[in-house]
Amino acid sequence: MKKLFIIIINLILVVTLLVGCAKKTDETIKVNFVLDWTPNTNHAGIYVAKSLGYFEEVGLDVNIIQPSEGTAEQLVASGSADFGISYQENVTFARSEGVPIVSIAAIIQHNTSGFLSRADENINGVSDFENKKYGGWGGPIEEATIKYLMDQVGADYKKTEIITSGDIDFFTGSETGNIDYAWVFEGWANIQAKIKGVDVNYIDLGKEAKVFDYYTPIIITSEKNIKNGDITEKFMKAVIKGYTYCIENPKQAADLLIKAVPELPVELVTNSMMFLAKKYKDDAPYWGYQNDEVWSRYMDWLVENQFIDQAIKIEEAFTNDYVK
Repeated sequence: MKKLFIIIINLILVVTLLVGCAKKTDETIKVNFVLDWTPNTNHAGIYVAKSLGYFEEVGLDVNIIQPSEGTAEQLVASGSADFGISYQENVTFARSEGVPIVSIAAIIQHNTSGFLSRADENINGVSDFENKKYGGWGGPIEEATIKYLMDQVGADYKKTEIITSGDIDFFTGSETGNIDYAWVFEGWANIQAKIKGVDVNYIDLGKEAKVFDYYTPIIITSEKNIKNGDITEKFMKAVIKGYTYCIENPKQAADLLIKAVPELPVELVTNSMMFLAKKYKDDAPYWGYQNDEVWSRYMDWLVENQFIDQAIKIEEAFTNDYVK
């Protein structure tokens, strides 16, 4: 009789646990997060939040995906993804065309991109772009950026050659002589150069012209999710914890990213994280903060250069509500 009683009690406990698990699954909200590119240290806070259970703590089951068809902006706007990685210029373009996406956090406080070249090319400043070959993605904004920088120092833009090199990386393109300089992220390509033992020169875009010190990358969502503030609030609560962990524990954050994406080079990721740990928040009052002036300054430049027909309402393009 006693044995039967114990069996019954155990069965009750098992059923209770199963019901509890089922309830937890029912309450968990599935969320799709789309990257802008292949996984890298810009995305570390998202992977950390997933690995350490920060999303689970707020009741979210986050699926991190890479865009196979369409851009992150298109996927978020259409509802195929709930959140994603984008850039200030892309959101500005999208909103000028009526696409309802919103920036909810700046991942890195200042633009850490610029122009990289091999040292023997002697590109020490923007004026040295003359008689050199730039390899890029073929976008008109690249040409306009280079032209603006060269005009500022009195260099002849017509003397630099613009080549569409696509996704061929700087090291392959420059080694073969197809390109002389490229637009890269300092916290990735410059570290690659050091590891490879390649002597390079780097021109910091944001320091060359203040107008180009814009937010890149950023986290975006749709206006629909903004209206349903609960899911966005939960998501960003976990993301803030993820990036705060990266700032405070860059080595451990690198290990978590490598564990989640084992094909990434260990030395590159570790050193990149050490670099970005100081850049994520930098001089901002808190991580994720976005400033009106930064948005207005670059938007005005886009209008002046006729990339967009008229100014957008920047108060609708970004919000600090979820990172304060």
